Amino acid sequence: MSDPVYTYLGLGSNLQEPLAQLNRALEELSRIPGSRLVNVSPFYRSKPVGPQDQPDFINAAACMETNLEAHALLDQLQAIEQLHGRQRKQHWGPRTLDLDILLYGNQTIDTQRLQVPHPYLTERNFVLVPLANIAPGLTLPGGQSLDRLVTQRDIDDLVALDPLGQSD
Repeated sequence: MSDPVYTYLGLGSNLQEPLAQLNRALEELSRIPGSRLVNVSPFYRSKPVGPQDQPDFINAAACMETNLEAHALLDQLQAIEQLHGRQRKQHWGPRTLDLDILLYGNQTIDTQRLQVPHPYLTERNFVLVPLANIAPGLTLPGGQSLDRLVTQRDIDDLVALDPLGQSD
């Protein structure tokens, strides 16, 4: 265990009732030892990246304060994915639950198992917009302004959902 770190997570699902998958995952995230769920973004519907012959995704971002080291947190996230029946059959394919560490404090991590900041963080609207909802004014480890990244992108491909999962 170390000093508490604020970490930002990306959540996504497009199989087996995605809204229920994300809501259940949030409950499970709140029970990770040595961690506290601080904030959760609204949910968004987005088209899949990669193969298009799969359902749309429901995505969100969450902020956690944790005493866990990054790889120990990753282990916890992957255990939650397994509880949800996550199978890694196809790169960018459909999934019951995807939990990614987007940012871990202001650290840069590059190991075989974990890259932080997440390598596609700045390229994916379904990550940038929910993250900006819960961390306005955030500066990424490389010095980029999250707010500026969002304003520079066409985000028409995202559909905000109300708390019951309906399109706004």
